[in-house]
Order: sequence, then C-alpha cells, then structure tokens
Amino acid sequence: MSTITIPHSADHHGHEHHHETFLTKYIFSQDHKMIAKQFLITGIIMAFFAMFLSILFRIQLAWPDTDFPILEAFLGKWAEGGRIKPDFFLSLVTIHGTIMVFFVLTAGLSGTFSNLLIPLQLGARDMASPFMNMLSYWFFFTACIVMISSFFVESGPASAGWTIYPPLSALPQAIPGSGTGMTLWLVSMTLFIASQVVGGINYISTVLNMRTKGMSLWRMPLTIWALFLTAIVGLLSFPVLVSAVVLLVFDRGMGTSFYLSDIYIAGQALPNEGGSPILFQHLFWFLGHPEVYIVLMPALGLTSEVIATNARKPIFGYHAMVYSLVGITVLSFIVWGHHMFVTGMNPFLGGVFMITTLIIAVPSAVKTFNYLATLWRGNLRFTPAMLFAIGLVSFFITGGLTGIFLGNSALDISLHDTYFVVAHFHLVMGSASICGMLCGVYHWFPKMFGRMMDDKLGYLHFWFTFVGAYLVFFPMHFMGIDGVPRRYYSFTSFPFMQEWLSVNVFVTWAAIIAGLGQVAFLFNFFYSIFFGKKATQNPWQANTLEWTTPVEHLHGNWPGEIPTVYRWPYDYSKPGHDTDFIPQTVPFSATMSSNLPHDFDGDTTAEKIQRDWDKEHGIERSEYSH
Repeated sequence: MSTITIPHSADHHGHEHHHETFLTKYIFSQDHKMIAKQFLITGIIMAFFAMFLSILFRIQLAWPDTDFPILEAFLGKWAEGGRIKPDFFLSLVTIHGTIMVFFVLTAGLSGTFSNLLIPLQLGARDMASPFMNMLSYWFFFTACIVMISSFFVESGPASAGWTIYPPLSALPQAIPGSGTGMTLWLVSMTLFIASQVVGGINYISTVLNMRTKGMSLWRMPLTIWALFLTAIVGLLSFPVLVSAVVLLVFDRGMGTSFYLSDIYIAGQALPNEGGSPILFQHLFWFLGHPEVYIVLMPALGLTSEVIATNARKPIFGYHAMVYSLVGITVLSFIVWGHHMFVTGMNPFLGGVFMITTLIIAVPSAVKTFNYLATLWRGNLRFTPAMLFAIGLVSFFITGGLTGIFLGNSALDISLHDTYFVVAHFHLVMGSASICGMLCGVYHWFPKMFGRMMDDKLGYLHFWFTFVGAYLVFFPMHFMGIDGVPRRYYSFTSFPFMQEWLSVNVFVTWAAIIAGLGQVAFLFNFFYSIFFGKKATQNPWQANTLEWTTPVEHLHGNWPGEIPTVYRWPYDYSKPGHDTDFIPQTVPFSATMSSNLPHDFDGDTTAEKIQRDWDKEHGIERSEYSH
C-alpha cells in the first residue's frame, strides 16, 4: 500500500493558526484534535443525561408503590402524584438505551479517538477532509439536540424501546410515545447516521492514503487497526438502518404496509395488509449486531495500546490481534439472527446463526488471551488508564461467557427478553466499552489538553465504576434465569416477581452509588483541563508517533517535517537497549545492540547492515532470512 506525506511547512501552519478566530478555532474547527474534544465533551454530557434517566427508572423499579413528590417537581405531568407513569417509564428506557448505544459508545468513543489518533499515530497533518470532519461533528451535535428536544413535546419522547420495533414505532396513534416523539427519534437517528457515514469515509481515506513514510500497515498501532475496521463496519451497516427508517416513515405517514398487517386499535381494524414486523427486525439487527462491534472494537484497540505501554512489554501476538479484528469485522455481519430466535425462525437457519455466533467467540477469545499474556510477568504500572483497561478485560470475559448461553437457540428461547439479556449486554458491551473509553480518556488526556488528570481521583473513579457495575448487573443474571422480564414498569403484579423486589432495591442503590462515583470523574476531567499539572511531551514513555508532537497544539501537528517510521510500535523492554522503550521514529542503526532478525520486516538493506555489525562484533544468528 503506497503512503504519502503532505508537505506543509511550519510557517504555513503557524500563519494559519495565527489568523484563526474563536469561531473557527473552537466552534467550527477543522482541526482534528479540536473536533476530538468536541466529540468527547458532547459524549460525556450525553452519558450523564442517559445515566440520570436510568436512575429515574431504577427508582420506579425499586419502589413501585412509593410516591416521590420531588419527581413531580422535575417531571410534571409525567410523574403526577410523585410516581412515574408507565408510558413515560418506557420512554426513559428507550432514550437511555438509544443515547448510550449510539451517542455515547459509538460517537463519543469512536468519534473522539478516531479523530484524535488516526492522524497523530499515522503521521498525517490532519484528516483527508477536515471540512467533512467538521460536518460529521455538527451532524452528531444536531442529532443530540433533536433527541433531547423530544422530552419537550406534548406526547413525550419515543417509547418503543431503543430497537423501535413496529407496530409501536409504525403507528403514530398506538401509544403517546409513538407520535411526535417517535418522529423526532427518527430524525435524530438519520442525522446521527449521516455523521457516522461522513466520518467513516474520512477515517478510511486517511488510513489508506495519508500514512507517513515508513508507516506500513503492519507498523500501525492496534488502535488504528481497530478504528479503521470499525469505520468499515459502520460504513457498510449504518445505511441499512436508514433504509429501515425510510420504510418506517412511509408506514407512519404515507399509508404503506411494509411492517404492518392485521392490526386492531381499540377494536377497530386498520386497512394495512401484507406487511411484516419481522422485516424490520432483519433490517435493524443487520446494523444492530455489527453495532456491538462498532462499540467494542475501538475500546479493544485503546486497551491494546494502554496495556502494552503500562505493562512495558510488547503486545503479545500482534498479527493474531490484527487477524482477530479482521475476523470480528467479517463475522459481525452474519450473526444478526441470534437476536431473532424467538420470531419463529426456521430451525435450520437458527442453527446456522447459532454456529456463526459461537464462532465469533474465537477471535474475541484470541484478544482476551493475548491481553492476559501481555500482562503476565509485565512490569505493570497501575495508572488509572491501566486499571480501566484491565477492567475492560474483566467485563469482556464475564459478559462474553453469558453470550454462550444466549447464542444457543434452545436456551435463548427461555432467556430472551429477560433480565439475563440486560445483564449480558450491559457487561460485555456497555461496561466493557465504557472502561475502554475511560482508559483512553485517562491515557490521552495529556495529548488532548496538555495537562495531567489527578491519579487519586482516577483510582476512586475506577473502583466506584468497576465494583458498581458488577453489583448492578451481576444479580440480573439470576433474575433472568427465574424468568423476570425486562422493560416491565412494576414487579408487584405477579407473586413470583415480588420475590425480586429486594434485589431491585439493592441494584438501584448500587446504581445510585456508582453514578455518584462518576462525579469524581466529571470534576477531575474539567478541573484538570484548566488546573491540572502540566504534561511533559511523552508522560507515559510510549513509542507511538503522537507523543513526538509538541505539547502545545498547532494545526498540522508537527512544526517541521513529519517524522519517518522505522519500526513497529511495541518495542518495550527490549534486551540490549539502555531504556525500556524505543519510539517508532528511532532507526535500526541507532539500536544495533538490541535489534533482532524479525525486526526488519523484509528490509534487506537494514538487515545487511545488522549482519555486518553482528559479524564485526562476533555475534552469530541463525534466524536471518536467506
């Protein structure tokens, strides 16, 4: 694959930087680093909003027969008498899931670190199209505003679940949340998908065309591989959801019947015939399951970098890690049917989806074992970023194990739509990805803001988050095994559900305490932006290119020529070298005593120089290629 260098001089960028106004530098910025900050801060705000919604519906689940007058003060008609209404309860669940899955774990995670790291770690001045990059953020920001605005319409926000299954989403008159709120949900998601497609094209173009001299594909950090493949998955799968939404809009307002047939409302038969709500599920989950890996792969990539850097060891099985990411990318498109085992799917087809679902566990397991092997006997530095990276590995293992149960079509029939599913995806996708995002924030905060976050507050934040997540979601597995359904407003209607009320109280208190723990992060983050300890250029003694740029930002990243890359990014603790890290920009001629035959990656000139040096110093190696 060819690489090119964009020959911008330092003077040109200094001149550009000097003439930037407040609007062009901070608001409508085309600098990838500023856009990364915009994605991150918007994602954090949306995450806290979604967390607040979850606390509200957890209060309802824990104390379903108790009145809380303060709720009426905040929510008005949606909580008359101090008790949340059933319709609004479903709206809270719907918007919480939508914001967390799409706006926080997709845009907040991938948007932040794709923008920050792709140009910096590949040696590019900026993205392939800075204007499209800016456009991507503003599509996302507008989507957030439209989604939140649905709380201020008369009929309330969408309430068909975050998966918006018909007929609740296809009939505006079905329930209050099917009206204007549902329309705003569809508009918001269309804007969000536009953001993802525009951003994805940019990320892919930058990776393929703008790598600096020497940065071959096999010298790219695993973060870049993960972000690159994530962009490919998003570009191929998100447009399918747009098609589903377009057909849904036709059904809602134009009298078509793509998803509707034999529907009765208040005893009145509707004229719709011939449609199938199962069609919507196929279209939705064709995005919906790749979406799991759109969320997970960037988190896994960030974790790879943080673990290698803080274990002071080369990442174990670099090529295997890349191939496992490629395997996940391909397989993610042929497992969507495991969300639909209970739809009356042909048992043979169900068996096919079950097999592909279990096969996708193999590349996931490869990544897990490689993380553990990298940690094993490493010179570990327990920074907050490292703790969150290890937290991801823990959640990935525990949540992944329950996926084996749900991937089995026979077992899934009894576990589907129970709290077992809630527990599974909140651990394997939600908690693991949040840990990956947070490990990235703590690790690259100095690069984004030029200052350090406080470690003690970081440790406090980690333990509140890690322990809190397990206390919230682990008990839900047992509720699901007992058949307790999710999305129910109250568990007082059936005797067998009442047995779990005390568990709901426990889970709710755990959620509240874990939520309070996030305040430590919020304070640490915004306080450190302005008053944190000033960062050095390479505070973690890492090898990748972003740590060769100045602490003070400039549009163009490097003040002079872009550095040349000579080696892979994981030369840590190399025997024979005087320090425990060798940056990618150090040529092999400067590390003759520590070079190994496989380092040269087919570079016959460098290998010949090393052979001559070995011969001169009486060193014999049998590993050289012939």
